[in-house]
Amino acid sequence: MDFLERGVRKFKSEAFRRDRALFRKLAKSQSPRVLFITCADSRVVPSLITQTRPGDLFVERNPGNIVPVYDRHTSGESASVEYAVEVLKVEHVVVCGHSDCGAVKGILRPDKLASVPAVSRWLTYGNRSRRMLGRAAGLSERQKLERLTELNVMVQLEHLVTHPSVARRLRQGTLALHGWVYRIHDGEILQLDPQRGEFLPWPRPA
Repeated sequence: MDFLERGVRKFKSEAFRRDRALFRKLAKSQSPRVLFITCADSRVVPSLITQTRPGDLFVERNPGNIVPVYDRHTSGESASVEYAVEVLKVEHVVVCGHSDCGAVKGILRPDKLASVPAVSRWLTYGNRSRRMLGRAAGLSERQKLERLTELNVMVQLEHLVTHPSVARRLRQGTLALHGWVYRIHDGEILQLDPQRGEFLPWPRPA
C-alpha cells in the first residue's frame, strides 16, 4: 500500500491544491458530456487516453466493456447507462475496447474459463461476437483476437440500443454512440465507421 499512500499525499499536496476551485464546483454537482464504457483492465485509463479532467466523463468499467441486453432484472451496468442518459443527459456514449484484452480472449476460448465460472457467465454477453467471427479462415490467433475485439464493441453498441433511455434519446437525435478500440502498444484509437463497418484511426491527422 505504500505506493497508494504516496499517491494520495501527492494528490492532496499538488493536484487537489492546483484545482481546488474545480473540486469545489464538482462537490455540488456533475454534468459530464460523455458516458465512457470500457474494460476494467488496469492498462486502460480513460482520463489519460482522452486527456480529460474530473467531471468530464461518467465511467462504467467491467471485464470486456460489456453492456448487457436490457431486461427488468437491472444490472449495475444498466443502472449506469440509465442514470447517465436519463438523469445526467450525456450527449455521447463511447464503448471502448482495447488490445490484448483478457476478457476477449475468454470470449474467443470459453473452454479455458472453467476455473472462473462467474467470468464465464459474464462473458456470454460476448457470444454473438464470437459467432460473427465464425471460423475466420486464414486469420492468425492475433488477428482473430483483434477482429473479435472490434466485433465485441459492435455487439455491445447493439445491446445499448435495447435500453429504453438510449433508444428514446437516439430517436430524439440528442445522443450519439461511438465505438472505439484503444491500442495499448502504440496509443492509437480506432473508431468505428458505422457505414463502412470498419475501425479507422481517429482522430485523423490535422
